[in-house]
Amino acid sequence: MKLKRKLVEKPWGQEVLPDIFGAANGKKIGEVWFEAPKAITLQLMTKYLFTSEKLSIQVHPNDRQARRLGLPHGKAECWYILDAKPGAVLGLGLKKPVSATKLRTAAILGEIEQLIEWKPAQKGDFFYVPPGTIHAIGPGISLVEVQQNVDVTYRIYDYGRPRELHLEEAMAAIKLSPYDAKYNPEIPTNESFRIPTGSAFELFQIVGTVDQLLSQIAAKEWQVIPLEGSINVRGKLIRAGECGICPQLSDIDFSKNKKSLVACIVP
Repeated sequence: MKLKRKLVEKPWGQEVLPDIFGAANGKKIGEVWFEAPKAITLQLMTKYLFTSEKLSIQVHPNDRQARRLGLPHGKAECWYILDAKPGAVLGLGLKKPVSATKLRTAAILGEIEQLIEWKPAQKGDFFYVPPGTIHAIGPGISLVEVQQNVDVTYRIYDYGRPRELHLEEAMAAIKLSPYDAKYNPEIPTNESFRIPTGSAFELFQIVGTVDQLLSQIAAKEWQVIPLEGSINVRGKLIRAGECGICPQLSDIDFSKNKKSLVACIVP
């Protein structure tokens, strides 16, 4: 199945998108979503992000915290960088451990950016963002984001934009520590690779035709995002800038694939 593409305006979006998405028509498009019919509930959400300004500083809860709210699970996500302007950065974790009081005060005073570790972003970089990780995306970045499909985000700081903040909820969810370097593995440019993530989902970079990396996985939801070339999913052609979904690996034909991201949920 080919998922329906939806362009979403954001105050921090870009007015010029890659050709595969068409014209932005004067709008600031920040995200491209892929939506399934109402009868289907996706466990993963895959989307493109395009930034011209800083995104809010935020955090997502873990499974235990989310279930207290009546949600099925928390929210883990990851970023695969497609392009980044010189000097582009991502905020991930804290420079060093701090107390909750210091972090809260910095958020209120607008000084929280000084406590965050800002990492350079370059094309081909990958970052896994576990629940509880304070994070933010800077301007000048295009990326693919794969996340658990649950609507729960706690904004800590939003640079004065008139949007709701969730400081108390965020403080209960945040890990007051630096980002673990193991979540930022080096991804080989021209070969298939199983990208390390947490237990929430599996993610692969597939170059060329499918190989044993995928055949070893028994999954119940497969999402395919071609970056170069195309893939056939249950008779539907999925090109770069699109997303296909199917229940089993045998539904996917990689014969015309050049490079794709493949995400799946393992039971």
